[in-house]
Amino acid sequence: MNEVRIIGGDLRGRKIQFPSVVGLRPSLDAVRETLFNWLMFKVHDAVCLDAFAGSGALGFEALSRGASRVIFIEKEPQVIRALKQTQQRFKLESKSEIYQGIALPQNGAFDLIFLDPPFGQNLLTEALLTIAEMKLLKPEGLVYFEAEKNLNLSLYLGQHWQIYRHKKMGELQFGLLETFC
Repeated sequence: MNEVRIIGGDLRGRKIQFPSVVGLRPSLDAVRETLFNWLMFKVHDAVCLDAFAGSGALGFEALSRGASRVIFIEKEPQVIRALKQTQQRFKLESKSEIYQGIALPQNGAFDLIFLDPPFGQNLLTEALLTIAEMKLLKPEGLVYFEAEKNLNLSLYLGQHWQIYRHKKMGELQFGLLETFC
């Protein structure tokens, strides 16, 4: 099993264990630190969606920092088992749900949506379109994304999104998007 630690909040220092699965690469500590500094005043009491959950590092970090609820979505059964074990170990069953592909609620259900899909599969575009079409984000909500450093973001933003924050680190880029629809 691989491990990643929670870097802030009530669960700071606790470890999340996850299996080795192709394409699963948890957000780096430095990236999560930057992200949650950006979200300092937005994460408390937020309802979050951790799509492409993988290790669950983003969602569990949000819960550690005061999010009221996190919905985790993952497709790999062995990763889902690890997420459920972490959920139970951290006693977060009442604040989180884990699904293997679901029909998402519409009409502004989420304050924050975390998108860290496997690279090179065009999943970011699909996810952003789905979020906009299903109106999954509350009016003041934000979408976090992680992508390859060389990905041309302008092709992904379309008519729905604008960059709120953006940074490149190593071989990746990440940031926050807001909607202007």
